[in-house]
Amino acid sequence: MITIGNKVASGNQLSSQSLSPEQIEMVEKMNRYPNNYVFSSYSHFQFTLMLRQHIIQASRNLLASKVKFRTFRTSYCNGQYWQLTSQGGFKLKPQARPSEAIQDIYENGRLYGFECATAIVIIFYTAVLYSIDHHQFDRLYQGLYLRDWQSDEDLPIYTRRGNDFLPGDCLYFKNPQFDPNTPQWQGENVIDLGNDLYFGHGIGIKTAEGIVESLNKKRSPYATESAHLLSQVTRIDDSYLFQFASGLSRGLHVNFITSKKIAARVGRNYFSL
Repeated sequence: MITIGNKVASGNQLSSQSLSPEQIEMVEKMNRYPNNYVFSSYSHFQFTLMLRQHIIQASRNLLASKVKFRTFRTSYCNGQYWQLTSQGGFKLKPQARPSEAIQDIYENGRLYGFECATAIVIIFYTAVLYSIDHHQFDRLYQGLYLRDWQSDEDLPIYTRRGNDFLPGDCLYFKNPQFDPNTPQWQGENVIDLGNDLYFGHGIGIKTAEGIVESLNKKRSPYATESAHLLSQVTRIDDSYLFQFASGLSRGLHVNFITSKKIAARVGRNYFSL
């Protein structure tokens, strides 16, 4: 159920707007699930669909950027914008602009390597960057630090139990009998891209069955328990972020600016099915 401004909205009416296929799936699932998805206004509803679309696009662009999957111990980054910490995190340099530093990950992906939880947080930051004014982004995230699930207080991330999966959500595939020699494959954080496709850093874009198959190849010898999708959802707080986009009028289209180099890569087939 979808509630906008204290009124229940018609899913059919909302789906009839100029939406992308992923956004139509968002609306249809919100309307179908028993959960009540509450939005303060129609603008808030629009912002949320746009933010989720940007999460999906940022995932595809991250794959196209050629960044590498690395453990915390072997992580690396572009020293022009980031200081690599002893814990394998990326700390924004004092004179660097947060917006430019995030964009550089996509522009110069070969200079970066990190693990899957950090990838999700980078995707979330990127989606926010293209959903609010860049000056606001630079003001909010001056102390940017990228490592695992650590994020700025102005990027509130929450996880709860549930199976109401929507395109743009972060989900988790657990690998309970992972090979102890490769603990980085004890599970995979993924972004739901819609249409039963998921992006996982280090695995690529695959169906749910494809993600499970990839993780099962990383199990300990003689393992009997398969990897599986957990009943949990991780999201960023769209209600909190909406306050920083109140003066924005981008509609529902994706105004995701990338270099010609990244745009060309995204245009090719980067699915690893």
